[in-house]
Amino acid sequence: MGRWAVISQYHYNEKDRIDFIRQGLETKDEALEELRAALPTYLPASGLLEQWRRVYRLPDQETYLVVIKGMVTKWTCTLRIAELVADSTDPSVAESAQRDEGARIEDGAAGPQDRIPPGF
Repeated sequence: MGRWAVISQYHYNEKDRIDFIRQGLETKDEALEELRAALPTYLPASGLLEQWRRVYRLPDQETYLVVIKGMVTKWTCTLRIAELVADSTDPSVAESAQRDEGARIEDGAAGPQDRIPPGF
């Protein structure tokens, strides 16, 4: 089972909701592909009659804000990917996530990316 998922976050009936659009995806790229495929069709509520839809991409390139105007209400949803990093029923998930994080640190992906210009 893959560790990646596509989720939706929105506020409805005075409560914050998080729904899984897809779970068990094997790679981050696969999750991003599924995320982008969901953008034109995802509906937070069944029976929602869509009049129009606007999709905004946030700067991280992995999060989208979807605004959907229905017949009565306007919905604002955040669609993004998430990585499973711990599972109480499967300890190997955390071990695998830690290995992947260690590899990113060794590759220099973690930590500051800016440099002090010469002469300062």
